[in-house]
Amino acid sequence: MIAYLSLYKLRPEVTEEKLEDMMSRARMALLRVPEVLTVKTGKRVNPNDPFPWFVYLEVESMDKLAICQDDPHYIKFREEVLKPNVAEQDATAFEMEPRKNVKYS
Repeated sequence: MIAYLSLYKLRPEVTEEKLEDMMSRARMALLRVPEVLTVKTGKRVNPNDPFPWFVYLEVESMDKLAICQDDPHYIKFREEVLKPNVAEQDATAFEMEPRKNVKYS
């Protein structure tokens, strides 16, 4: 099982209201992707934290993550929500199964 975590720095013009809309749109769009098992998104609690927003996905494998990122719903989310509002992204994938060699993820 793969956890894919993306942390985002937003453009200065993104308001609190816009961020709320982005969170909602992320959930709606990404839950339409068949390979996505779980979607979570949230905003920072501490204003000193460098990333004000995150999106977390769970998928079965790295292959499923690649398929997910090629899905039309994911591409639309990236083009309509991320590109116009995100200044910087940091993303990483984690294997969540104990004792599983990440080589086979």
